[in-house]
Amino acid sequence: MTQLKNPLSWPPEAAQYPDDAVRAFAAPGSNLVLDFHGDPATAGLALFSDGNHHMALEASVRAFLAANPEVGDVFYTTTPPMPLVDALKGDGLVLGNLRISRKPDVFIGPGNILDGLVDAGFMTRHVPFAESRGNVILVRKGNPKGITSVTDLLSDDVIVACSNPVTEKASYVVYEEAARNLAKEAGTDVDAIVAKLSTAGPNTVHSQIIHHREVPELIAAGHADAAVIYYHLALRYTRIFPELFELVDIGGVLSEQSSIKDPTTRYHIGLVADGGKWGEDFVSFMQGNTVQQLYEENGLVRLC
Repeated sequence: MTQLKNPLSWPPEAAQYPDDAVRAFAAPGSNLVLDFHGDPATAGLALFSDGNHHMALEASVRAFLAANPEVGDVFYTTTPPMPLVDALKGDGLVLGNLRISRKPDVFIGPGNILDGLVDAGFMTRHVPFAESRGNVILVRKGNPKGITSVTDLLSDDVIVACSNPVTEKASYVVYEEAARNLAKEAGTDVDAIVAKLSTAGPNTVHSQIIHHREVPELIAAGHADAAVIYYHLALRYTRIFPELFELVDIGGVLSEQSSIKDPTTRYHIGLVADGGKWGEDFVSFMQGNTVQQLYEENGLVRLC
């Protein structure tokens, strides 16, 4: 990804925030880790999760820890799922020069990913607990290119940011399907929309590996004008960076009358092996009213 001169100042995210006595080495552009949370050495629960619902997951793990303080801490991830699958099957995670060998007690991700973990013998079952609401277009505040639909993404003066079709296939497939279906509905050239999203070039920039961080960075820095993205992600960006972003409704998400052609994603949860001491409690907690309400408040759909 293009090096950004002024990275976004993301708010802290963790099950519990460290006190002031903890020395911090993070700085913009240097040793900044956003999608690995908590203390893997002492946490009573370790959770591997895909990342696009990270804002709701943070609220949930904090609520779980508040209800179960004896857990001590929750170590959790919010990255694309396939590297986490590889980490579970292999020797853990590597962040630059740091290696984390802690394996998860619980895994969250799309159903097909967890089906693979069942087939591989890492878990016996999983259940859906939340779902995305649909997709929108994220633009800079004021919408300087006047983007109102997927059709406008084909304009020669619009640079599109998109999750990487190779390293983030799970999200890319959703965004491509949304753009494809809505373009067809509008009578727009479907092949041209797909080609623009899928092919990196002067008018298309792909994230490298974590689009829920990289795409808003690209738009904020002016390296891209727009991105098809999950509504709940766009909602998060407009809440924490209201001076930088706004969203354009393309599938009726804001009216809660989403087009059936606007694809959604279901998030599943299951124990890895026996889930350790706290895994079963956490899986149950994620299906309870507290978490369901938190996911709804963060722009997702409750399933329980």
